[in-house]
Amino acid sequence: MSIEKIRSECTALPKGWYKEEVIRQSGLSAGKSDVYYHSPDGKKIRSKPQLAREVGDMIDLSAFDFRTGRMLSGVLRKSKRLKGTQFDYARGVRNDASLVPPIRQTASIFKQPVTVVKTQNSRVKSELKHGPQDKPKQVFWEKRLQGLHASDINGNALESLNLPHNFKSVGPHVESDTLLQSIATSLHTSGQPITGQTGSKSSLDKNPGVYLNPDQPLMQALMVSEEDIKRQETKVLEARKRLEKALQVFAEA
Repeated sequence: MSIEKIRSECTALPKGWYKEEVIRQSGLSAGKSDVYYHSPDGKKIRSKPQLAREVGDMIDLSAFDFRTGRMLSGVLRKSKRLKGTQFDYARGVRNDASLVPPIRQTASIFKQPVTVVKTQNSRVKSELKHGPQDKPKQVFWEKRLQGLHASDINGNALESLNLPHNFKSVGPHVESDTLLQSIATSLHTSGQPITGQTGSKSSLDKNPGVYLNPDQPLMQALMVSEEDIKRQETKVLEARKRLEKALQVFAEA
C-alpha cells in the first residue's frame, strides 16, 4: 500500500514539535489519513492523551484539535466558562462536578443516545483528587514495632522510659512499649494536636477497627492540667541544674 507523508511545523505546540500526516494512496482506505506528532527528541506521538503526557504542564491542550494541529478558539472560550470541569487526558474522561444523574450519554456499542438513571440520590463529589492517592494508615500498624528496642554500641538493649500511670493504652494486646512508640511516632509525624482516642474504652474494646482513630496514638484521651505542666517545669529546672554542675566539674578537671 503506497502512502504519502506530509510534515509541517506545529505552531500550537512548543518549539521543535512538528506534525506528520500520512495519506493512504491505494486500497480500500485510499484518501484517508493518519495524524502523528513528533517531539524534539524524535518520539512519535499517536494520540492526544499521549501528547498531553509528553507536553505536561507546558501548555493547556483542552482546546487543541489533534487532527488539524490548531487551537479551537470557540472551544477555548467555552472551556473558560465551564468552572469545575477538568479533562483527564491520561484516562480520556471528563470530570464535571456540576453533573447530577440522570446524565445524557451515548452508548459506544449502539451509537444511540441513552439516559442513565440511578435509583439512589447521589451527587458527584466536587473534591475529586487526581494522580497518586494518599495511602490510608493501617490500624494498629505500630504493633509491628513491638519487641524492637534501641541498643548501645555494645549491643545491649537500652531501658525503656516509664510512662506516667495515667497513660492508658487501648486496643488488643497493646503493651507499654508499643504505646510509647505510638506516642513518639505521632509527635514526630503528625501536625495536629495529640489528644489520644476520643472514643469510650468500651466501644474501643468492642470494635476497635471502627472506633479507633489511626491519626491518634493508641492511648485513651488525656487532659494535661496546669499541675502537670508545673511538675514538668520543675523536673526540667532540676535537670538543668544537674547539667550545669556537671559542666562545672568537667571544666575544673
